[in-house]
Amino acid sequence: MIVTRIFTHSPCLTPRLSQLIIFGMIAKDIIHDAVKNALIKDGWTITDDPFTIRYRDATLFADLAAERTIAAEKAGRKIVVEIKSFLSRSPMQDLKIALGQYQLYVPLLKKLALEHKLYIAISDTAYSEVFQRPSIQLVVQEYELPLIVVNIETEEIKAWIN
Repeated sequence: MIVTRIFTHSPCLTPRLSQLIIFGMIAKDIIHDAVKNALIKDGWTITDDPFTIRYRDATLFADLAAERTIAAEKAGRKIVVEIKSFLSRSPMQDLKIALGQYQLYVPLLKKLALEHKLYIAISDTAYSEVFQRPSIQLVVQEYELPLIVVNIETEEIKAWIN
C-alpha cells in the first residue's frame, strides 16, 4: 500500500502512530464519537469514517463524511467534517492546524468534483472559550471557516456557522 509506505517512513511519526497507520487505523480526535453521534441525532447518515481524499500522488483523511436527504432534493446535502478539540495550550496553534487542513482539503474536493461542503466541528466549550477571542474571530471570518458547534455532553449540534 503506497499510503502506508509514505506515512510510515516519515521521521515525524512516533512508532505507535506508525503502527496505527500500518494497521489501517487513523488517530481520532478525543471528541470524534460525540460529533459523529450528534450528526446522526441531527438526521445525517455517516457515509465514511474516515473520509478518504485521493488526488494523483496524495491521499488524505478527513474525519467524517455524511449526507442528508431532504424531500425536496434528489441528491441531498453532503458534508465532510474535520473534528478539532482545541485542547492544547495554544489555541492559535490549534487554529493554524485546523485552518491548514481546511485550506488543503477544499481545492482537492473541488478538483475531484465532489459535492461535499467541508466543515470544522468543535465543542461548544471550545466555541465559547476559544472562538470568542477577537483574534480567532478575525481569522474565522476572514477565511469564512464553516463550523459545526457540538455539545459534547448531550451529543447535540448547537449551531451551524457558515
